Amino acid sequence: MQFKNPYFFLLFIPLIIISVFSYIYREKRLYNIRFPFTPKRIRTLKLSLYESLPFYMRIIAISLLIIALSRPQEISRDTLPPTEGVDIMLVLDTSTSMAALDFEPKNRIEAAKETAIDFISKRNYDRIGLVVFGGVAVLSCPLTLDHNSAIEYISQVYLAMTQSDGTAIGDAIVTAVNHLKDSKAKSKLMILLTDGRSNTGVLQDVSQAAKIAKEFGIKIYTIGVAKKGKAKVPTGDPFQPYFYIDDDLNEADLMTIAKITDGKFYRATNMIELQNIYSEIDKLEKTKFETKVSGNYKDLYNYFLIPAIFIYILIIIMEKTVFLTVP
Repeated sequence: MQFKNPYFFLLFIPLIIISVFSYIYREKRLYNIRFPFTPKRIRTLKLSLYESLPFYMRIIAISLLIIALSRPQEISRDTLPPTEGVDIMLVLDTSTSMAALDFEPKNRIEAAKETAIDFISKRNYDRIGLVVFGGVAVLSCPLTLDHNSAIEYISQVYLAMTQSDGTAIGDAIVTAVNHLKDSKAKSKLMILLTDGRSNTGVLQDVSQAAKIAKEFGIKIYTIGVAKKGKAKVPTGDPFQPYFYIDDDLNEADLMTIAKITDGKFYRATNMIELQNIYSEIDKLEKTKFETKVSGNYKDLYNYFLIPAIFIYILIIIMEKTVFLTVP
């Protein structure tokens, strides 16, 4: 709450002086004048109330009027989002090898989903989208400011959801480009996460796909999620619970993609490293804008003026009825 005309509070100074003076010299109040030759009145409860209650009710009413004159206002402030943010397309590998338990107790895809969701929660003013890929690439969530929806889409990602074998990195990049190229955002980027190498799809040459992204001003951060050496994959068979796969991550291709698009390549071999990677990308691609605040003002003087008027009316009624005295 704020007061539009706070200088009216100076009126409390004479009000306080009058109140103190009247308390000390109660018998000399103007409305308690005695007529001559009247017998001394016996102090009763009614007389005491008559001498004190209306006066203090007036003090309360005047105080409310002073507050009303100071024009109290309720302010609601809203922070306006920037007119131009960052458009981010998450490109997530869902091939069956993402079931490897490099991030125990989580597998690769669960770790990728968890860190991606945490990343989204920090990007309040950016549009987020999602492309999933295996042997083909599919748009799962278009660019949106509704981050709850984006998080819901990511949480529903599962292994082999494109129902196609292989790793079509080139096609995934082109699919994401198609949904970023017409963006009016000041910055456009992809975060491509995979554990393999481009081995299928219409455009298997990842450098060519990266050049297409570069033409549209799209930066690509590539993340390889695979520890070096063999990784175990659960089978669901209690007699042979795991089988092992070789490290098939093509670091050279991911480095090339990042270099062509002025992005950066990372490799995560555990959960902490993956979290740190997303944190670094978040810092590198912060949305810069001047905070704009819109203020809505609601006058509250009626909350004080109406009770003051009511009290004055009540005083008049009481003095004409219950407090009416005849000398």
